[in-house]
Amino acid sequence: MRSIYRRLLGCGLLLLVLTASAALAAAQEHSAQGYVFFAPGVITSPGSSSASLHFGAGGEGFLHKGIAAGAELGYMAPWSDFGGGLGILSLDGQYHFARGQRVVPFVTAGYSLGFHSGHVNLFNYGIGANIWMKSNRGIRLEFRDHVDSSNHYIDFRIGYAFR
Repeated sequence: MRSIYRRLLGCGLLLLVLTASAALAAAQEHSAQGYVFFAPGVITSPGSSSASLHFGAGGEGFLHKGIAAGAELGYMAPWSDFGGGLGILSLDGQYHFARGQRVVPFVTAGYSLGFHSGHVNLFNYGIGANIWMKSNRGIRLEFRDHVDSSNHYIDFRIGYAFR
């Protein structure tokens, strides 16, 4: 069973590297972009909640107009037990409104795999914007929620975007 998770993690890492490489290689065409983020947040479950921290990196490749596919890899943990967190691999679809503008709002949704000593399947969704300070670098602001059957892993992301 562990070999399946290792293969999934390996495939996710490969997808992340390929997407980030495409973002760097396509810098002139803006057909892809990458980002790194830091995200304070909260983990809620019925009857309790705790402050959390999530950080990671990802990339997006544009398929047609504002439609994009992306992957990211990160780590999320409660402040009270930073070693007891989850690695999170996400595969998402996005729609970026007003491409080519200084401020580009987007929506995103997809599948996430949370892993540590076991695994958890999650659905994620979010809304945010890239604010391009220069043609190839900017600030990424995003609200994201990862959801399983009884928990919400909510964070507000602050990041660096590049293309």
